[in-house]
Amino acid sequence: MYEHITTVRVRYAETDQMDIVYYGNYAQYFEVGRAESIRVLGFTYKRMEEMGVRMPVVQMEARFLRPAHYDDLITIKTTLRELPLKHQIEFHHEVYNERKKLLTTGKVVLFFIDIKTGKWIGMPDDLKQALSPFFTGNQAL
Repeated sequence: MYEHITTVRVRYAETDQMDIVYYGNYAQYFEVGRAESIRVLGFTYKRMEEMGVRMPVVQMEARFLRPAHYDDLITIKTTLRELPLKHQIEFHHEVYNERKKLLTTGKVVLFFIDIKTGKWIGMPDDLKQALSPFFTGNQAL
């Protein structure tokens, strides 16, 4: 399993009239978690595109348990529970407040797409090699 933690301070513009983070902003928080989790492995979406791979989001789920508020420092925990074996990658997210209370959970599924053909492809070998040490067991590498 691969896990990464990043933090974000809630900006005023991300809250609604009730001083609560607007639910649509969690898609951006999940994106920050994903982007930073692959950055520490030496990858960015820009690099993936230079390699000829796009990663569109094809599914997103969120469950809102508690609100986040303006100026809260939130922690985004991003987890890959399984090493991708086919054309998709599934990120799980948990968002916590400074008191370590779980606020929101989510799952985002992305596909690996060949930029030239627009067809599904497997995870790039370089990314697979970077992630493989975090996974043990019977998964085919």
